[in-house]
Amino acid sequence: MMLMPRRNDFDLFDDFPFEGFLPRKEKNLMKTDVRETKNGYIVDIDLPGYNKENISLSLNNGYLEVSAKQEKKNDSDDEKFVRRERFYGECSRSFYVGDDITEEDIEAEFKNGILRIDIPKKDEKEDNTEVKQIEIK
Repeated sequence: MMLMPRRNDFDLFDDFPFEGFLPRKEKNLMKTDVRETKNGYIVDIDLPGYNKENISLSLNNGYLEVSAKQEKKNDSDDEKFVRRERFYGECSRSFYVGDDITEEDIEAEFKNGILRIDIPKKDEKEDNTEVKQIEIK
């Protein structure tokens, strides 16, 4: 038996490549909190440095997809990056909200780098086969 040093940053899910988990390099993207209330769910997604115009919400077959993109800042003639830890580019996440939720039911607001999405609880069934965009206030 061989003893290995313990990693301080060990995370059981770091190396699991299945849906719902981001690869190790991207595990800090779109940090999300989901809270349940009596009437629905509140989803808070951290998107610091993103502009509202570059964030998109769509509803497709019961899945709410959140995507965002940010232009990469390049080195200039008089300065260069020594270390770069912030993510630039495109990222997205999907959440199953149910087939009975429509884009009119969902409210979204982007303020201070946090996208807040309010999703009600519903019991009715409707046909939602097309992709529909949701306005961000």
